[in-house]
Amino acid sequence: MLKTAFLTLLSLAIAIGLGGGSVWYALNSQDGVGAIRIGRWTAFPDIGTQAADPYSKARIAREGVLALGRAEGLSFVAERDESGEPLKRECAYTIEGGYPTARFWTLYAADQSLGVIDTGKARRAALQSYEVLRQPDNSVVIAVGNRPAPGNWLLTNGFGKMYFVLTFYDTPIASSTGLSDVTLPRILKAGCNA
Repeated sequence: MLKTAFLTLLSLAIAIGLGGGSVWYALNSQDGVGAIRIGRWTAFPDIGTQAADPYSKARIAREGVLALGRAEGLSFVAERDESGEPLKRECAYTIEGGYPTARFWTLYAADQSLGVIDTGKARRAALQSYEVLRQPDNSVVIAVGNRPAPGNWLLTNGFGKMYFVLTFYDTPIASSTGLSDVTLPRILKAGCNA
């Protein structure tokens, strides 16, 4: 009898542990259920709609953010550079390329909570489409790091993991047909502090 009770409790502990672990992974992974990937950027296009999966709804409820509906826009998050290495705050990057059609877009460097990195200075770790300098072909080149750079510069500092969050507002790419031929900027590592 004691052996049966022990095996039952062990089975329940394993089931609860594995179930809880899989939910934690699904809520924290940027490649979770309902995600689409374009280059190194990941988005959840259904997150602010009735068609959102339960994990997306739980992620939004846990983080307490206001999700954009399809008509409002779409947010992309990058956690790795073009070579597949995780983004680090102590490294410098270049974000270059074209941006899809949108009335307005924002780009910011984020911490683990996907909030804007606190730089400790008056300059925030964020840029928006109305303030960037563009190349003749309408592409944008943004230097990211703790040292000032000519042109577009996104200030970051500190150590640890970092994300880039790129949000497009009032854009046709938010529709289900608009995502097929979208290209997003590349993230190239320029070097790291020694």
